[in-house]
Amino acid sequence: MSDFFDDPPRPGPGGDRPAQRPPARPRRPRPVVLTIIVVALFLLLFSIFAGIWTEKLWFGALGYGEVFNKLIWTRTGLFVGFGLLMALIVGGNLAIAFRLRPLFRPSSPEQANLERYREVVTPLRRPLLLGVSAVFGIFAGISASGQWRTFLLWTNGKSFGEVDPYFEKDVGFYVFTLPWLHWLVDFTMTAVVLALLASALVHYVYGGIRLQARANRVSGGAQAQLSALFGVLVLLKGADYYLDRFDLTSQQGSLITGMTYARDHAMLPSKNILMAIAVICAVLFFANVIRRTWMLPSVGLVLFVISAVLLGFLWPALVQRFQVKPDEPDKEAPYIAANIKATREAFDIADSKVSEYDAKTALSPEQLKQDAASLPGIRLLDPTVVTETFEQLQQVRGYYTVPGVLDVDRYQIDGRERDMVIAARELDLSGLPDEQKNWNNLHTVYTHGYGIIAAYGNQRDPDGAPVFAEENLPPTGKLSQLSPGGYRGQIYYGENSPEYSLVGKAPNGKDIELDIPQGTDEEAGGQASRNTYDGKGGVEVGSLFRKLLYAVKFNEPNFLLSSRIHGDSKVLYNRAPIERVQKVAPWLTVDNDALPAVVDGRIVWLLDGYTVTDRFPLSQKRSMEEMTNDAINPRTTFATLPTDEINYIRNAVKISVDAYDGTVTLYEWDQKDPMLKAWESIFPGLVKPKSKIPEDMLQHMRYPEDLFKVQRNMLAEYHVTNAKTFYEGTDRWEVPQDPNSETNKQPPYRLSVATKTGAAPVFSLTSVYVPFKRQNLASFIAVGADAADPKTYGDIQILRLPDNTQVPGPSQIANQFNSDDKIANRLLAFKRAGTNVISGNLLTLPVGGGLLYVQPVYTVREGGAGNYPVLRYVLTSFGSEVGIGSTLSESLDDVLGTTGVITGERPSPDGDQTSGKGLPAGALRLLQQADEKFRQADQALKKGDLAGYQKAVDEGRDLLEQALRSGQKAGAAKGSGS
Repeated sequence: MSDFFDDPPRPGPGGDRPAQRPPARPRRPRPVVLTIIVVALFLLLFSIFAGIWTEKLWFGALGYGEVFNKLIWTRTGLFVGFGLLMALIVGGNLAIAFRLRPLFRPSSPEQANLERYREVVTPLRRPLLLGVSAVFGIFAGISASGQWRTFLLWTNGKSFGEVDPYFEKDVGFYVFTLPWLHWLVDFTMTAVVLALLASALVHYVYGGIRLQARANRVSGGAQAQLSALFGVLVLLKGADYYLDRFDLTSQQGSLITGMTYARDHAMLPSKNILMAIAVICAVLFFANVIRRTWMLPSVGLVLFVISAVLLGFLWPALVQRFQVKPDEPDKEAPYIAANIKATREAFDIADSKVSEYDAKTALSPEQLKQDAASLPGIRLLDPTVVTETFEQLQQVRGYYTVPGVLDVDRYQIDGRERDMVIAARELDLSGLPDEQKNWNNLHTVYTHGYGIIAAYGNQRDPDGAPVFAEENLPPTGKLSQLSPGGYRGQIYYGENSPEYSLVGKAPNGKDIELDIPQGTDEEAGGQASRNTYDGKGGVEVGSLFRKLLYAVKFNEPNFLLSSRIHGDSKVLYNRAPIERVQKVAPWLTVDNDALPAVVDGRIVWLLDGYTVTDRFPLSQKRSMEEMTNDAINPRTTFATLPTDEINYIRNAVKISVDAYDGTVTLYEWDQKDPMLKAWESIFPGLVKPKSKIPEDMLQHMRYPEDLFKVQRNMLAEYHVTNAKTFYEGTDRWEVPQDPNSETNKQPPYRLSVATKTGAAPVFSLTSVYVPFKRQNLASFIAVGADAADPKTYGDIQILRLPDNTQVPGPSQIANQFNSDDKIANRLLAFKRAGTNVISGNLLTLPVGGGLLYVQPVYTVREGGAGNYPVLRYVLTSFGSEVGIGSTLSESLDDVLGTTGVITGERPSPDGDQTSGKGLPAGALRLLQQADEKFRQADQALKKGDLAGYQKAVDEGRDLLEQALRSGQKAGAAKGSGS
């Protein structure tokens, strides 16, 4: 390469004498321009440094400094190593091409034109060589640093303990080794192609390649170098064919993912043949380095291209068309069977149990009493509807909020387990008045949310509002009584926390942060409503250097100017639980649902982490985003997911994030997962043993919702284990459309249900299937969701309905409810009074030997502030019968045509006879009178009597309000009596 850096003699116009030219005087850049460039470069580099160094500080404050070091050094090593390799390959070939240039070139118009370029390039060859090499090296380094997951898994891969039936390779080879080998071959091929193009360009500019010459168009030096590069490239393509053979086990197709008859009998042999042809072709190119004739390499290359077309595309297509298609069920049967087996194993559904369920379509009181224990587990509060109710009744101030979809959990209350709809009361800074939205308030005063809100899942008060088990500020209720002295209510780390908050006392030593809104400071005794964070979370930001770093990171000069930032100050950021987990464990795919729970006197967020891959041999690939989309999460995105198309998933870890100090703790869950074992060897000590999970925390850990969505999607097709039935598609199911959504699937629901008559209810995730492109019910599916119960947790039960029994599906039941006159008449009064009727989640559960549908109905008045949904009725359906009532018991009585069969209702103590529907007889009479007035209003409107119409509507509304007040009084009397 030394010749490249030496000043060569420059041929003159005739090509035989060096031309002489005076040395050019270098032009010095202007000082102002140079200063601007230097300052801009410094600012750019300091900004990059600030981003990296603040990340290091964040990891260190959280106690995961080793994770940051491992990640940064791995990515840096890959960047430098492969960047230098690319630079050496490209730069080295550039230098060789320049060294092999012909010093004397025949005179021609082509060379005369190129001489102008040579005059420009030759004096700048050193910076050009270094610049081109550096540019390619930087891009290659960036690409390589993004492969840190693949590299680390390759260096720490584990055995799965099972081999594929075609190559007899351990599954670990496909998951851990094959992706890295593919990337190495692709990287090297890219480097050789770039070197080939760059070398050809140099040879052309310096006359080694003469396109307009009649003979000897390529010089000997150019021919030798290009032949060697072509030989290496073809040899690498042969290696690529070798690796492609293994990819046939995870190649997607119209029928299945993995090996098929055509791939086994045509594509696999073709790749073996092409691999041999590539080696022969490479040998011919290497021989051309010495023989200096393009005849044999050209013939070999043409043969290689033709073979690739014929063997790689035409042969498999002919085999598929003329051998497979005429006899496809039999030809593909063994491959389908292998795909079914691998898919059920990879998605952890091999142990799912399908039971025949002879669903009854008629329900008797005796049958219902056998499953009466399941009735308290029927959740009447819809977590997607009562968000506004929670906010209006428990928001306390406009700067608090709850999530759009609430969570479902369970707690031991008064000696028995109760299902709860639960939410964390978090900050909503958009609720502040505009004049208070200044930097100090947004980042030093309003720093945290406070407390948990919880309501019983199957109760409502006389007004239709939730019955709260935990409420108010300071929090009071059953959850506060679980720990002596209650629980710590501050939520500094939550799903809706501000981007960053600065915590610490004011310079005068007083507390700054608003804690519990109890009026003014004087009314609260001067201290009760203020607080100073004293947790171990956050990064100390008192020094001038750190202030400068964070001023750059957040683009906020107040870090340097504010007197509220001093030696004891900390900055809290990256505060969302999912975000914290994905930074601490970027190798995990994090579930989208974070559950707030009260555990040992603290609020913690509980999450789930998955290990996924798309390389499990023979297993079916599906889009995780599509499998998890439903009416609640129509567009699900997953943190740190390396690929959306997956064919293996495990719930590898359970995770807790402390809501006060932000501590992230990962607990091993699937102890057999080889991918988890690999990551544990990469980051030793990061994941704690399963035995370290606190008992109180384990009681609130649940089966993850996204995992269940993935599994129910796969089981819709892969509940079938017979290859012929699978191929015919006669027993294919699908998740039904949500009755309350036009385009999205029905989400799964958390309920306490029993899948067998008379069995004890189990906290479960439940869903249903309908036949493919049909609306009647095909089956019911549930998975045990209580992590504290190892006997039922993860146990997938499918109740398959008989094919000769027509049981309505969710959409058909919704139509029954909408078209039933009895239900329409009960709801008509509310609709006429300017009230919106909202249908809640349609629940399905096995009861009485059949399937019972339950749907809560909410009403909310139109217009005006402070309106919120209240639970008015409960709709039920069993077989062809539908019922409506103010309570579940009333609605079931309506289905059965009985009164008080389940609850044994009796006249109330004050002698006011109940109607059998949960209302005093007087209230029912008032409702009937109101309904009659609304009918009269309709008749008056049809006759054009506007005055009569208005009068009847006003009288009907008065009667309706009297009925509601009567019902509330009766409910209050009943509550005080109990």
